[in-house]
Amino acid sequence: MPTLYVENVPEDLCKALKARAKQHQRSLAAEVISVLADQVPTAQELRHRKKFFDMSRRLTAERSPLGSFPSTEEMLREDRSR
Repeated sequence: MPTLYVENVPEDLCKALKARAKQHQRSLAAEVISVLADQVPTAQELRHRKKFFDMSRRLTAERSPLGSFPSTEEMLREDRSR
C-alpha cells in the first residue's frame, strides 16, 4: 500500500483532524484516510456516478406509461369550473 506524507499542514486543520479522530476513536492516519475516502471519488465511483446520471437522464426523457398529465394550471381551471 502506498504511503503519503503531507507537509505544512495548517495548525488549525491539524487540531480539527485530531479532534475528529478522537471523536471517531481512530488514529489520526485512519481519520485522514476516512476523510479522503469520503471526499475523493475513485475511478470506480466516477463510473458508477456516470452510469446513474445516464440512467436518470434516460428515465427523464421517457414518456410516462400512463400518458401525459395535466398541468397544475389546467387542473385548477377544471376544478374552478365545477
